[in-house]
Amino acid sequence: MKKIVIALTAMAALTGSAVAADMAPRYSKAPAPVVVAPSWTGFYIFGGGGGGIWDANTGTQSTLTGAPILGFNQKQGGDGWFGTVGAGYDWQFNSNWVFGVFADGQFGSLKGTIQDQGPFLAGTIKNDYSWAAGARLGYLIAPNVLSYVNAGYSDSHWKGTTLFNTATALPTALHTDGFNRGGWFVGGGVENNLNIFGISAPGWFMKTEYRAAYYNQKNISELSNITNISNGTDITFRPFVQTISTSLVYRFNWTGPVVAKY
Repeated sequence: MKKIVIALTAMAALTGSAVAADMAPRYSKAPAPVVVAPSWTGFYIFGGGGGGIWDANTGTQSTLTGAPILGFNQKQGGDGWFGTVGAGYDWQFNSNWVFGVFADGQFGSLKGTIQDQGPFLAGTIKNDYSWAAGARLGYLIAPNVLSYVNAGYSDSHWKGTTLFNTATALPTALHTDGFNRGGWFVGGGVENNLNIFGISAPGWFMKTEYRAAYYNQKNISELSNITNISNGTDITFRPFVQTISTSLVYRFNWTGPVVAKY
């Protein structure tokens, strides 16, 4: 009898273990989340600063006839600093390409010399502000790094100056008025997200850009300080301006990498 009880007990234990094994929960590993790169499509604003240089083909000519006056054509130049602000809108297409439109303004002091070689007069001329509007086309070398080229229209303002005698360094009774010159520009740069070194900065970018602006010629009249009438001589001035700037950019639609649902 005792042997039967022991045998039944052992059978019950083995049966319970088998049932428990069959009823044990089965777990499966969840799929890894998929990281989706954010889109570059949307509005942005930016502000920054930089430096620039300019040079200009200059000469002297008659105000009435346009004929050259004693002397020869020269290339004058200058340099300085500026600040910049602007805004734009980009469209991302074909996964890696970005097209956009933008407008910006620059303000600062890019100054140099203009000269009349007839009576040897000279003055300091300064590009104190300009603006531009154009388009850019870029390629994403990484999901958060854009390399681009741009082009468009630009307009620049140049301040008037007092003319000095180059022999005596004394001011004369002549001056020039300020003026605007329009033209076109080309350039390019790189823009990248600031999520670096473990810092989370969604929406914040930095861009560094080179730009070359070609402006139309201006015949700058030498004017009397008393009557503000031309003395009959113009200084021809055709500027070419090159700038490099670095700006902080904020993109309104950018929230950083998005984790898709399973």
